[in-house]
Amino acid sequence: MPANNQNNLNNGISVDCVIFGFDFEKLQILLIEREPGKKDNPLDYALPGDLIYNDENLDQAANRVLKELTGLENIYLEQSAAFGSLDRTQRESDRAWLESVRDQPDLRVITISYYSLVNINAFDPKPSSFASKLVWKPVAEIEDLAFDHFDILNQALDNLRNRLKIRPIGFNLLPEKFTLSQLHKLYEAILGRELDKRNFRRKMAKLDLVVRLDEKQQGVPHKPSNFYKFNTENYQKLIEEGYDNFGF
Repeated sequence: MPANNQNNLNNGISVDCVIFGFDFEKLQILLIEREPGKKDNPLDYALPGDLIYNDENLDQAANRVLKELTGLENIYLEQSAAFGSLDRTQRESDRAWLESVRDQPDLRVITISYYSLVNINAFDPKPSSFASKLVWKPVAEIEDLAFDHFDILNQALDNLRNRLKIRPIGFNLLPEKFTLSQLHKLYEAILGRELDKRNFRRKMAKLDLVVRLDEKQQGVPHKPSNFYKFNTENYQKLIEEGYDNFGF
């Protein structure tokens, strides 16, 4: 394990984590609040991220930083992109924050971003370190973030949408039992647009991605829908082999 001290930090390389979640209505993003007590300024919110240690690889750093700032662990993180713009830390609000937490606030930092998808109800993130607060915010409502984190978020979202075209998504975002309407809503939330209901269900059936259960919703104010579960074996096969453009 890396030695947890300032002397072991690599001041020129960081990792940032884009954690997507789904609340059955909207695609959400987990953010840390850097400076409590201010108005809801988007520049006070950032992705969970920090410098790496010299004796850990990037994957280890991403998992460590996520755990240190949010308490989340045992989450699969996929590398998204690298960001190294010369002006990525030059905004006044970012400079002030860096000067309060970094020994070398003027040093250029290149960051490697990671993204993941989690079921919001399955995790209970807790803020720690310099994260004074954690919030889930709808992705579609975010217009800016600290540093270049808005660009990092958008790149991860693009990667997620491109992945959706060749790999199934949903296992980590939905409960074990779900309705087809919930699965449909998830794909619409990720893609940011409406999908024809009948075409969506036809494609799901063609892929043999879900299995209908002999169980329906209870206590709902509308006609109860059947529950489904993922066809685990075929789901894993499609993750490994992919498919030829799902058409989304």
